[in-house]
Amino acid sequence: MRVPHDAMIVVADGRKMLLLRNEGDATIPNLQVEKKVVDKHNPDHNEQATDLAGGAMGTRTAGAQWGGGNMEEVDFHQQEEDRFAAETAALLKERALRNEFESLIIVAPPRTLGELRKHYHKEVSERITAEIGKDLTGHTVPQIEQLLLKTE
Repeated sequence: MRVPHDAMIVVADGRKMLLLRNEGDATIPNLQVEKKVVDKHNPDHNEQATDLAGGAMGTRTAGAQWGGGNMEEVDFHQQEEDRFAAETAALLKERALRNEFESLIIVAPPRTLGELRKHYHKEVSERITAEIGKDLTGHTVPQIEQLLLKTE
């Protein structure tokens, strides 16, 4: 993939976000970190959940009358990841409205990418040149550069 000069690249998942700028050219990117955010307030789900899922009143004795079945356990970890994605989209909106980038490449796992899309502002959507459904948050910047070049 060609990464335009001065393009903004966001590498994110539900807990980490790297905001990079290409100071190189389209064929030889030189990504520089502009911002790094790590959500330290989102421990694993098992550390956040306090109890097992409950059952609705009467589900075991009169399931048909009460709608039947047990209630699903709330996934607090996923809720926090979704909130983090919404905050990332809000940051992109602010920067787009200040005309801080013309070209935007988003790299995120498919689930996070879907959550980000729900929150894109029109100004952000119009500037997206590529979306890549991969988790690269554990990679170094040089590795991200190489992986972007190999992506079609």
